[in-house]
Amino acid sequence: MKKLALHWQILIGMLLGLIFGFIMLQIDGGKAFTDDWIKPLGSIFVKLLKLIAIPLILASLIKGISDLKDISKFKRIGVRTIVTYVITTVVAISIGLMVVNILQPGEGVSEETISKLTNTYSQNSGVQGKIAEATKQVESGPLQFIEDMVPDNAFKAMSENGLMLQVIFFSIFLAISMLLIGEKRAEPLKNLFDSLNDVVLKMVDLIMLTAPYAVFALLASVVVSSDDPDILVALAQYAGVVLLGLALMIVFYTIIVSSYTKKNPFWFLKEISPAQLLAFSTSSSAATLPVTMERVEEHIGVDKEVSSFVLPVGATINMDGTSLYQAVAAVFIFQALGLDLTFGDQITIVLTALLASIGSAAVPGAGMVMLVIVLESVGLPPELLPIGLALIFAVDRPLDMCRTIVNVTGDAMVSMIVAKSVGKLGEPKIKNWDDHYEEVK
Repeated sequence: MKKLALHWQILIGMLLGLIFGFIMLQIDGGKAFTDDWIKPLGSIFVKLLKLIAIPLILASLIKGISDLKDISKFKRIGVRTIVTYVITTVVAISIGLMVVNILQPGEGVSEETISKLTNTYSQNSGVQGKIAEATKQVESGPLQFIEDMVPDNAFKAMSENGLMLQVIFFSIFLAISMLLIGEKRAEPLKNLFDSLNDVVLKMVDLIMLTAPYAVFALLASVVVSSDDPDILVALAQYAGVVLLGLALMIVFYTIIVSSYTKKNPFWFLKEISPAQLLAFSTSSSAATLPVTMERVEEHIGVDKEVSSFVLPVGATINMDGTSLYQAVAAVFIFQALGLDLTFGDQITIVLTALLASIGSAAVPGAGMVMLVIVLESVGLPPELLPIGLALIFAVDRPLDMCRTIVNVTGDAMVSMIVAKSVGKLGEPKIKNWDDHYEEVK
């Protein structure tokens, strides 16, 4: 019998997780049981993905760049990657502003709902923590972002997933240096990283065997920890506008894939779907990165020379879904509080959201920190900031899950565009976890 495709297995796991979570909500002690016995299974899976993220970036980037044998090729790939990411982010923010201005979800929020949300969340430690983190970022110098990219200790950078940009910097620096000493001298080190890359990709295959069970656990734990259903219903219109914008962004990606790469857009979505579903389950493009790289290289056919640079950089600086959400959330908050936004303010949102997305952590909740920066840039009074965040805090996690799908899909799409532009988009070469099992069993 033909084995069920991985994306269907993951979808079934997600559906069963949602059903299980709702059942546990109806049972006394169900939430505690889920937290104690189900949630850890999902947490272990996410930890495993994060465990291999840094080794994969290190090995893949060094292998990809050292394979180029020509620094000018790396420059061409790098420039096209950054420019394309900036363009897609501006498109995402523009789509967000368009849908929120047309549908105006903030106009339908009652005073009673605003009061309830304010009382529930304005003093929430999560909200206050986001404000404090954003304040810290705003107060940093104009070149702080570039300074933070450069590590003073490579091993320290590799010990923390939040320092991914530093790992990327070190990997590029090392790979270019390997090119400059000549192929013969660099060969022993190159062979080491080539082998490490193959091993880490095999680890991805093994971890993905548990993906259907892990997403069951992750979705069940999200359901049992969900907020007041009445509040969620009150914010349904806002959430619907965000989801519409995200859906339009996916449509934009498929149009670009179809028109530029001449690939079937439905084929593209099918091949990247396991990474999308994991992005939804984990709310982290960094945790999903190993799977995204595996799907893009083996199932879509993007050469490692391109994917090894485009995808790690994208996981850090390309936040299309998050930027779109910020545009919708910022305008929604102003609408709900009865404040006016000029056209100039909305242009400021575009620029600020674009800049804030660069270097933002690819982890759950980072979008809220970016939103604070955006709100402050358009002059939301400081005393209204906690109230503004309180308005959207209840639905932030489920929307975070959805916008991470767009972030990951955008990374994959850009890798295809860049690969096509430099002649590095080939045929898929799928590898299975048991390809060499017969040799060792």
